[in-house]
Amino acid sequence: MKYIKSRSVAHINKEKGGRAVKVLFIIGMVFFAQPVSSNVTLQYKGEQVKDIERKEFTEGVPGFPLLNEEKYEELVENIKNETYKPAIDAHINKYGEVVKEKTGEILNKEKFRDRFLTQFYGNDGDTIEIPMHTTYPKVDSELLVNIKTRLIGQYVTYFNTRNEARSHNIDLATEELNNTVVFPNETFSFNKTVGKRTADRGYLKAPVIVKGELAEDIGGGICQVSSTLFNAVEKAGTEIVERYSHSKRVTYVPEGRDATVSWYGPDFRFKNQYNQPILIRAHTYGSQMIVRIYSSEEINYNPNKVPNPSKELPKEKRTIKPLSY
Repeated sequence: MKYIKSRSVAHINKEKGGRAVKVLFIIGMVFFAQPVSSNVTLQYKGEQVKDIERKEFTEGVPGFPLLNEEKYEELVENIKNETYKPAIDAHINKYGEVVKEKTGEILNKEKFRDRFLTQFYGNDGDTIEIPMHTTYPKVDSELLVNIKTRLIGQYVTYFNTRNEARSHNIDLATEELNNTVVFPNETFSFNKTVGKRTADRGYLKAPVIVKGELAEDIGGGICQVSSTLFNAVEKAGTEIVERYSHSKRVTYVPEGRDATVSWYGPDFRFKNQYNQPILIRAHTYGSQMIVRIYSSEEINYNPNKVPNPSKELPKEKRTIKPLSY
């Protein structure tokens, strides 16, 4: 028993000694480590992207260097923005061919911090290869091939191509909408999908309806896209979550079948309550705006009857008031 006891005491003393060495090592790293050289080079895929001065990221009293966290976070944000490459979904091109998806990349913040601190306070060279995470697209080509087979909803409206600004806006919004995939139990938002309608994004001033009066504003015409989409997904039997009608009758859909949208106002939203993803295909052909809804052969859906629009082209209005804010 005495032998066992004395051995246990020795073992405990050894553990205490080991812990003491570790503590001294950490203290030495924190309080006595000095940056080895003035510069650190950041590389992305073997190419130099930035040189940084160690002293710019150092704070504290001489002999006791600490990392300036504010400067470091600013650096990380800049690197993340400069190296970010979004994943690209598979899509169907204008020839009906499936274009394969592409992976993306985003900064691996945890690995970068480890490498930065090692280089900053160590002597393991003066170059940091920026570590990245691979990101994957939401829609791959295998899924797209599977859900483009069965037409479950379709709607066509007509517009006057002589109004070039309005036709241009319809084309832009249609391109943003095309190839959208809505997954089971996902809620689609027109505003989120199409994005803000601004001059910087190419939208032009065209007639809009404001408080029952025709006015002119950036993005006029896009409500025809949202209204066509509404009737197509209604025909497919999806669950309509949010929809508003214009304050004035529109001519491109039957009365009560429109869906007005505005970036700072109404949105059009629907939910895919089915067991399969659905694919939105949207196009303009001449004076026609067409939305088709597809899914896989396995989908169990309940279609609705929807009244067809007039094929007569809308007449252009000449009495348009400037929009006041």
